[in-house]
Amino acid sequence: MNNQTDLSNEYKDRLIKLEQIKDMGINPYPDTCERTHENLEAKELGETTVRETEKILESPKTEIKLVGRLMSFRSHGKISFGQLQDTSGRIQICFMKNILGDDKYNFLKKIDVADFIGVEGELFRTKHEEITLLVTGYTLLSKALRPLPEKFHGLQDTETKYRQRYLDMVINEETKKRFEFRSNFIKHLREFYWKNDFYEIECPILGSSASGALAKPFITHHEALDHDFYLRIAIETYQKEAIAGGFERVFEIGKVFRNEGMDPSHLQEFTMNEFYSAYWNYENLMKFTEEMFKYLLEKTLGTLEVEIPNRDGEMQKVNFGKEWRRISMRDLIFEDSEIDIDQYKTAKELLSIIKEKNIKIDDAEKLGRGNLIDYLYKKVSRPKLVEPTFLMQHPTDLSPLARRNDKNPDIVDRFQVVVNGWEVVNAYSELVNPIQQAQAFAQQASEQERGDEEAHGKDDEFVQAMEHGFPPIGGWGMGIDRIVALLTKQNNLKDVVMFPLMKPTE
Repeated sequence: MNNQTDLSNEYKDRLIKLEQIKDMGINPYPDTCERTHENLEAKELGETTVRETEKILESPKTEIKLVGRLMSFRSHGKISFGQLQDTSGRIQICFMKNILGDDKYNFLKKIDVADFIGVEGELFRTKHEEITLLVTGYTLLSKALRPLPEKFHGLQDTETKYRQRYLDMVINEETKKRFEFRSNFIKHLREFYWKNDFYEIECPILGSSASGALAKPFITHHEALDHDFYLRIAIETYQKEAIAGGFERVFEIGKVFRNEGMDPSHLQEFTMNEFYSAYWNYENLMKFTEEMFKYLLEKTLGTLEVEIPNRDGEMQKVNFGKEWRRISMRDLIFEDSEIDIDQYKTAKELLSIIKEKNIKIDDAEKLGRGNLIDYLYKKVSRPKLVEPTFLMQHPTDLSPLARRNDKNPDIVDRFQVVVNGWEVVNAYSELVNPIQQAQAFAQQASEQERGDEEAHGKDDEFVQAMEHGFPPIGGWGMGIDRIVALLTKQNNLKDVVMFPLMKPTE
């Protein structure tokens, strides 16, 4: 018999039980249930406070009330055992016919694995020394019409894990722990900002221009305004306008969207953390970044030395406690390819030497000089960076929103944090000169017209805001999905996004 037929028959059986339960005058979906303890809390309590089993069987007490999903159930005539799972974990529960009575015990035939139930009773220790709840009463809280994946085979198919994450988390404790880690990481991240006098603000997701980063945007039509808008590709411009309005330190953790290729290290919808501080430069940001990572790692992992995967999934030990290396993009590329990007002032000249060195870059002819340098770095240098590294001083035409270096206007005061081949932070001293900003936007618009879909478009409203005066600003962005993937040893970002976007099934 095939799996689909098996499922169909079990579905029908559960529907029949559902109707039988309703015919008995029992609501199979009540709205609440009292609980006195979580499962693991009850197990810990049982380690020290259980009575002798003989006394419990003579007169069981109703002092513990638990709720959760029934994960397993086995009957042995007049006694049955099950495993109850809640957010804290699992506990064994025991049903005895002589304790519950005939009617209540026989009603267990209407209960299936995957149902939610509430149980009450007293804790005891089995002959195998397992803390167990002897059930004196129970309530059906929700009748499940579909079974869980098989106990021993679990949920193996990767695509099914992404499409039905709720099953993945129920069956695989490691998956649920990963998302608990993500939640705690974001909690401590917010705490670190609050400790350093930052305000959390919310910026628009829809905007009239694709601004804030080099990326191809998503476009959507606003019916009421009869106008096309862009889903934000970064949170940057509005946060800097908030700085102009008088907030000296701001941050946001929110969704951004980039209509680009999909691979294990890139998603089109992802969670970004950005912050901006008035009167800071990129040197201040580097110091703050090291302090932040040490704080977060101590809080979430309890250590500064962690094992994380590279882009090939191989594990590497990385010590965040050491002094982080600092190197310019020019020096790093030269170190790895013997190409001095400062010698090639146009995209055409740079592409010529790249071809001469037999370095393959897809669609290189369509790229402006800035993006060509970026792709060159990703090809020859990024995979070799293991320990936390500050990659600094990017070319000006790669960073239209960054402040030009006072000594060398061809580079900007910018850095990225690269760990084991992953770029986890992008930061710079912000450009606050409205004349230079308008010129940079014009240059990017020209690159767009040449076919570079990732070039930055114009943003006249942002330039106008800058013309009203911006203080010196340092700004910083980090992909939450990417850093969580690293710290939880995942090599695909979908494994740290609870409900990743998937193409619909037929």
